[in-house]
Amino acid sequence: MPLWTIHHTPGTFTADEKHKLAARIADHYENVGLPRFYVVTVFHETHPENFYVGGEPTSAGVRITIDHIARRNPDQASRRRTAAWIKSILQPHLEQLPDLHWEFHADETSEDLWMINGFAPPPGGSDAEKRWAEQNSTSEY
Repeated sequence: MPLWTIHHTPGTFTADEKHKLAARIADHYENVGLPRFYVVTVFHETHPENFYVGGEPTSAGVRITIDHIARRNPDQASRRRTAAWIKSILQPHLEQLPDLHWEFHADETSEDLWMINGFAPPPGGSDAEKRWAEQNSTSEY
């Protein structure tokens, strides 16, 4: 399950831009074989008086945390590719905003501590996971 939590100052994203970004994120994970419903994107608007960079309030900022649970990168090279992919998803949406401070990080969390609708997800690449992807929902396996 990738969980993208996007903290941003007001005016950074319109409702349509949020939808397009969330869809683009989900598209990527679906293209690499994850069930689309694994992908959750949450936007948190944070006012400048609550958004500090270097100890100072920022009027234009985005801070993204990404939790990867369904899959892990096996080595540094694949982690670098993942970081580059994340950058490529975000940059077109963020580089057009003047004086925007933006950053992200991704954590890889144990899949043993993850459930969806009370089900432990099936092993990655298994027939059960493929069935979940096809039906775009959980089921017993």
